[in-house]
Amino acid sequence: MPLTVLVDYDSGNLHSAEKAFQRMAAEVSGGEVLVTSHPEDVARADRIVLPGDGAFPACRRALGSYGGLFEAISEGVARGKPFLGICVGMQMLATWGREYEDTKGFDWIAGEVVRITPADPALKVPHMGWNDLVIDHPHPVLEGIATGDHAYFVHSYQFRVADPAQRLAHVDYGGDITAIVGRDTIIGTQFHPEKSQAMGLRLIGNFLRWKP
Repeated sequence: MPLTVLVDYDSGNLHSAEKAFQRMAAEVSGGEVLVTSHPEDVARADRIVLPGDGAFPACRRALGSYGGLFEAISEGVARGKPFLGICVGMQMLATWGREYEDTKGFDWIAGEVVRITPADPALKVPHMGWNDLVIDHPHPVLEGIATGDHAYFVHSYQFRVADPAQRLAHVDYGGDITAIVGRDTIIGTQFHPEKSQAMGLRLIGNFLRWKP
């Protein structure tokens, strides 16, 4: 039975994510879902999910404080295991995070994470609430998801991707805001799929079925 791990490194409440993944695993015969902070669990996983809430530097330090955890994630990705980053878990895929201080990311998808600066000063930061996706590039994890579908966002910083081909979807919030990034077996969402109702559940189900 395939195993999907949600990595717990004290950077967010994973209860709603765990429930959403368990629900969709049951619907699509996606196997077992485990929330864990143990590198040995990550090492035996078939799919890896890295959530993250809060500031980029704090999440990066927290992940690094769990001995062997990032190394297990990195090794799994190098071996071609499907990986999904959520919110700051997606932002950490970047080369650099510019929140409060310059912080090195994983550099798995080239780019930097910078503060949102809407062209319309009436638009508040953080970007919080529902927004309509614009699909830039097709992807198996986006099957059945279309431009105009809603996603739920809570963030003050955005991922500026160096290679436009690796930005799979964006939203408009006084300018383009990256919503989904991806390459090879790696995908990341700035929004919270577990809080994005039918669209988010479909994305989770697609990820659990995805065989790159």
